[in-house]
Amino acid sequence: MGFQIGFKDIIDIFLVAVLLYQMFKLLKRSGAVNVFLGIMAFVICWFLVSYVFKMELLGGIFDRVVSVGTFALIVLFQDEIKRFFSRIGSKEQWSAFNILRKFFNNHQPLKENTDIHIVQIVLACRNMAKTYTGSLIVITRENELESYVLSGEQINANISSRLIENIFFKNSPLHDGAMVITSRRIRAAACILPISKNQSIPKRMGLRHRAAVGITEQSDAIAIIVSEETGHISWAINGKLTINVKPEQLEHFLSEELLTKSGTPEINKK
Repeated sequence: MGFQIGFKDIIDIFLVAVLLYQMFKLLKRSGAVNVFLGIMAFVICWFLVSYVFKMELLGGIFDRVVSVGTFALIVLFQDEIKRFFSRIGSKEQWSAFNILRKFFNNHQPLKENTDIHIVQIVLACRNMAKTYTGSLIVITRENELESYVLSGEQINANISSRLIENIFFKNSPLHDGAMVITSRRIRAAACILPISKNQSIPKRMGLRHRAAVGITEQSDAIAIIVSEETGHISWAINGKLTINVKPEQLEHFLSEELLTKSGTPEINKK
């Protein structure tokens, strides 16, 4: 009997593809996309071992892992699962226009006026460096870091140098923690970020620098730090820290990474 695919099989494959794509988008927003890809790689290996090559011993071990893996996934992704079902239950999600728009992912940020927002960020960093105002700004790219955004105070405001400076003012209730900028909007402030355990970070660096390295180790975001002790501006990308840069260097770096490059080069200490 030959291999046949019917109309029902095509619909089945299409629905599974949509489900996996939506799961991928949801995990990408929270910065857990690497875990998702690792799980998919394990599932593929399990299928090949158990059903294609029929290795009984290794397949039995994989079967035991898969049997308890469902509960582990529920614990690991409980926030994402809750958010997923919350989105399904939302009335707005059932609008045909919204479903099509979100499926085809038409919300990619435009390059227009992005240089103006970069100038506002650089201007704020320059002014805060002059006054020794400590700050930590995270600019998201593909990973929107939704779980970290929800850990802080929601703002959702236009990017403005004065607003950034006021948020990080020493007597402001939001000056501790990180500011997250997504799609040319200040999404949240006072966000809690993971701390890097990299032993190569100089001991003189404080928690802001370690948090900047930590978030860029787990995502493709760019983190900008202004030191409260020295007034130096630094940036972190791909888990690598570049310290003591000038505002002009920061502007060039952000323009290069956010406007002209699709990837991120290795950054060396200046």
